[in-house]
Amino acid sequence: MDQNYLHQAATMLPFKFEQVQAALTLLTAGNTVPFIARYRKEQTGNLDEVALRQIASTYEQVEKLARRKQTVLNGIAEQGKLTASLRKQIEAATDLITVEDLYLPYKHKKQTKAQKARAAGLEPLARLLLTKGTARVADFINPTSGILTTTDALAGAHEIMAEAFGENAGLRGWMRQRFQQHGRVVTRKKASGQKNDPQEVYATYYDWELPVKKIAPYQVLAINRAEKAGVIQVKIDPDDSYIYQYLHSRYSSRQPDNQYLQAAYLDGYKRFIKPAIEREIRTTMTEQAVTAAVKVFGNNLYHLLMQAPLKGRTVLGWDPAFRTGCKLAVVDPTGKLLAKTVIYPHELSKGQKATSQQRAQAARELVAMIQRYQVEMIAIGNGTASRESAQFVATVIQQHALAVKFVIVNEAGASVYSASELARQEFPDLNVEERSAISIARRLQDPLAELIKIDPQAIGVGQYQHDLPTKELSAQVDAIVETSVNQVGVNLNTASAELLTHISGLSKTTAHNIVAYRNEHGNFTNRIQLKQVPRLGPKAFEQAAGFLRVVNGENILDNTNIHPESYPLVQRLLTELGLKPEQIGTEAIGLALVGVSLSQLAHQLGVGETTLNDIIADLKKPGRDYREQMPAPLLRDDVLHLADLKPGMHLQGTVRNVVDFGAFVDVGVKQDGLVHISQLSTNYVANPREVVAVGDIVDVWVIAVDQKRERLQLSMMAPETGK
Repeated sequence: MDQNYLHQAATMLPFKFEQVQAALTLLTAGNTVPFIARYRKEQTGNLDEVALRQIASTYEQVEKLARRKQTVLNGIAEQGKLTASLRKQIEAATDLITVEDLYLPYKHKKQTKAQKARAAGLEPLARLLLTKGTARVADFINPTSGILTTTDALAGAHEIMAEAFGENAGLRGWMRQRFQQHGRVVTRKKASGQKNDPQEVYATYYDWELPVKKIAPYQVLAINRAEKAGVIQVKIDPDDSYIYQYLHSRYSSRQPDNQYLQAAYLDGYKRFIKPAIEREIRTTMTEQAVTAAVKVFGNNLYHLLMQAPLKGRTVLGWDPAFRTGCKLAVVDPTGKLLAKTVIYPHELSKGQKATSQQRAQAARELVAMIQRYQVEMIAIGNGTASRESAQFVATVIQQHALAVKFVIVNEAGASVYSASELARQEFPDLNVEERSAISIARRLQDPLAELIKIDPQAIGVGQYQHDLPTKELSAQVDAIVETSVNQVGVNLNTASAELLTHISGLSKTTAHNIVAYRNEHGNFTNRIQLKQVPRLGPKAFEQAAGFLRVVNGENILDNTNIHPESYPLVQRLLTELGLKPEQIGTEAIGLALVGVSLSQLAHQLGVGETTLNDIIADLKKPGRDYREQMPAPLLRDDVLHLADLKPGMHLQGTVRNVVDFGAFVDVGVKQDGLVHISQLSTNYVANPREVVAVGDIVDVWVIAVDQKRERLQLSMMAPETGK
């Protein structure tokens, strides 16, 4: 870790220098973000995973800038053009854009007209025209260099002058600021736009403009998509008339009659600066929009993965369909397949609806399966025929007075998993649809364990995620999955190799080795046995052990978040409180702490108070699941149709997606309803994620129903009170 880089990074971050230094020291030593966030809180001042990744990213940016500065300095020095002033400017630059502006005149590029003119000896002429506005042009005619006339000489000198203005770092900096502060993004429909947008998806941007500094990330991505589809044209208008006035006042005030000078700086702006800055601004806007969209996706993915599990329930997974039938699969509380079947409550062939007798047969099969396996919950995928299936299930529940509830489960990505090699290995004798029904059931039982098997990009909980760069999106996905899995922890004796791969300190190899060891030697009875797993060394054990749980093992502490390194501390704590190990998980822990000063106790034990608090929480409730504090799924036994909804109607729904302009809520009809950002709260909302998250159960009121377009507008503000 370079100390200069450390100090630079610390000045760019909203944390104390000591926190940044501690975090980078720990990361450099090979510790993972989850491990540091949970087990090194005192050292970092309680920094969480987001903060730790921000510190690492900022340090990398500082390193990248320093490397680029050195490359630029070396490149200019090799040309013999590196002056003390230029070196000072480059070394003082705080961003890559400034460095590149300073490097531009010295950058190796394809031969330009200006370079050819310099080679023809026209640079002295250019200087004369710039400073005096006149010269003996005929003196610069050089047939051997292609300068045959005075017109050729003037044209070449103009190219030199225009390029010089175009590469002027100070002028480019001013222009950039002008574009950013006063430029307007302007979009217009192309002549062929209607042909490329028959459904008018991008109608908003047919004739639209907005200041650069006010444009929202989702608008940038929408504009980019519409432009790529050939629907609109996009430009940035910085108000050229103002810029021309600025250029005249800056360069022509002392030479108002120098036409060569005016032509050069105007051409330099139009041909070099304006197109380059426009491309740069649009690139920057896109990068910022991508960063924002990636964060939106990551935030939504985190809340999706962290949804409360329905543990200990026998669940019937329902993969809905029309002609091919609804695939049903019953899984026990551990996710093991108990039974499967196919029923046809909707259609038997294309366009031929099931008869009442056929629907009755399907109902009998469903009831028999529910009763035989004592099904407690039905998880219905939200794909094609989802609402029809929900209506059918609701009718069966009511007619037979079944003590069963159903849930509409987001099945996005289920087909991806079902066709994967992993699914084929798990269920080699089942077809894709049957595997999908199992996946849907398991998503309700334990969302994290099941969704981890699917490419998160196929889940669909973001905005324009299919337009986002794979590298950035994948990095965010990896970080979110790592955070989620390690916050929850996994059962060492049931976790799949895929799930274990995301545990702190484990690699794909060590994860598979754990499963292989388990298969060969039987279930783990304690965490220490991990040290016998091939290729799982001391560092990997240190990083991983606290996140791996042994349920009903030899040591109750192995079923907690308490790290093995703290077991001696726990024993001293119990002794200090007059407790025995068998009292862990009982009310005795809380009673023994009544009237005890935790700060004093921490000092006596030689441990940080934060760590002590974490240990006590686990001693009170071994095996606690972080997700228990998350909203439970919204259970239903009846369904609604879009036609049933009227303005002002009060409903409950589940937040399925949160985007920059609001949230989409499932209220039990075919289409999710949009709660626009303006309808989230009576208070001003800058970011919808400050109010709602994926998986939240919310109260909403119907604003408008558009049955033709199948659109539903909702509000989270009660019409009676406005709250």
